[in-house]
Amino acid sequence: MADRFELVIFDCDGVLVDSERIAVRVEAEFLAELGWPLTEAEVVERFMGRTAEYMDEAIEAQLGTVLPLDWKDQFQRRYQEAFAAELVPVDGVREVLDQLTTPTCVASSGSHDKLRFTLGHTGLYERFEGRIFSGYEVANGKPAPDLFLHAAARMGAEPARCAVIEDSRPGIEAARAAGMCAFGYAGGLTPPSRLEGEGTVVFTDMRDLPRLLAEGP
Repeated sequence: MADRFELVIFDCDGVLVDSERIAVRVEAEFLAELGWPLTEAEVVERFMGRTAEYMDEAIEAQLGTVLPLDWKDQFQRRYQEAFAAELVPVDGVREVLDQLTTPTCVASSGSHDKLRFTLGHTGLYERFEGRIFSGYEVANGKPAPDLFLHAAARMGAEPARCAVIEDSRPGIEAARAAGMCAFGYAGGLTPPSRLEGEGTVVFTDMRDLPRLLAEGP
């Protein structure tokens, strides 16, 4: 595996921490209260893998001036309360990180504050400290390749020799656009069919990742 890849880039939500199920439930409940009822599947389709800023703009465009002034603060409080009560690492990810010898980093659409909270709460922050990159550091979020190219440059790795572990369609598209090998984790909310495509390995058990990285796409 060391010869195949120089760097393994992990998304955070849904790949390292099992946050997407919690977040989508919170989002669907809160959006309904704001006046925009969406199913959890619709929330996944519209927003999973995107930045909070992208979601905020979509909500404001949909609902306009009817939003309460503190709606963003309310949203964040609900996330934090739910995460504090329920958030755990993705099943099997600790074992995977223990096995990998290739350098790793995190590249997530989330803010650094959110990443510090979710990775810290699950005991994973120390494993990636100093190697965590946020979508807020680049001009264009996923599905643009900016974040993954930024992470590779900071880590001194050639894009063609990077593996990206993602669980969302925008994330997989960003990895492909960056010229990296994509590994689509379908053990969460995104249907496997949404992750499939050229240069992409789709898998459902995180414990299979070391073997899949060794085999390559």
